[in-house]
Amino acid sequence: MIDGAKDKLVAPRLVSGLSEIADDYDLILCDVWGVMHNGIAAFPAAGAALERARAGGARVLMVSNAPRPNEFVIAMLDGFGVPRTAYDGIVTSGDVTRDVLAARPGVKLFHLGPPRDLGTFNGLDVTPTDLADAELVVCTGLLNDDVETPKDYAERLAAMQARDLLFVCANPDLVVERGETLVYCAGALAQLYEQIGGRAIYCGKPHKPIYDVALRRAAELGGGEVRPERVLAIGDALRTDIIGATAAGFDSLFISSGIHAEELHGENGSEPDAEALANLFSDHAHPRGVMPRLAW
Repeated sequence: MIDGAKDKLVAPRLVSGLSEIADDYDLILCDVWGVMHNGIAAFPAAGAALERARAGGARVLMVSNAPRPNEFVIAMLDGFGVPRTAYDGIVTSGDVTRDVLAARPGVKLFHLGPPRDLGTFNGLDVTPTDLADAELVVCTGLLNDDVETPKDYAERLAAMQARDLLFVCANPDLVVERGETLVYCAGALAQLYEQIGGRAIYCGKPHKPIYDVALRRAAELGGGEVRPERVLAIGDALRTDIIGATAAGFDSLFISSGIHAEELHGENGSEPDAEALANLFSDHAHPRGVMPRLAW
């Protein structure tokens, strides 16, 4: 955003807490990784903030780019100590991936990702196969994201593109936090696949299908449909959370100590550098507010 009088970058405004804006919304769509936990431990203040929002009448849905169905994410949050009283339900890109596959009964698929994600296919009419016989590829992540990078998959992606295989990306994130490090996700492989001419579809944020599912789920919770202007999306990623919310017509709250922490000089929950924050959003619509960590 540029100041009208001068070519000066303007940073989004900091807010003191969710309580400053919560009354303006009937539905909160909250990111999970980077907001509720960092891949190792939960952020207790974040759970407490969402509990307060729910007590004030808002519906709260976690919206995650996790490539597994929502019950797996619920179990993960339980393990981290995120209270179930912090949310009404969870929608994942794994749920949307299952919808994509359910519309293609009997499809032969090649799964690119770690074995822990195989539960995504439970109960579906699909035929897992090797790459040579596959009709499409479902990517849930890298096989070993502790050490691998997308470059390690160049040869395999080229083989997929040569057969014009559809690449179903079950997690559009490029990277996520794991403690103090960032690890690559399926979105990084999908991006590389498209760069070499491959076809990809994305089942999570910032793309429309996951928001459609979330709004339907919110209506099912009671209270009827929610107007876009009464929806607040919370997240730590400009590309997926903030740009996705803007495209959907929602306001957003940006958590700065997530995947952008290093470039914002805001590691470990410290306040972001104003100039760095202005630069990050220089070519993008601003969120309603910014917080280092989610809190009430």
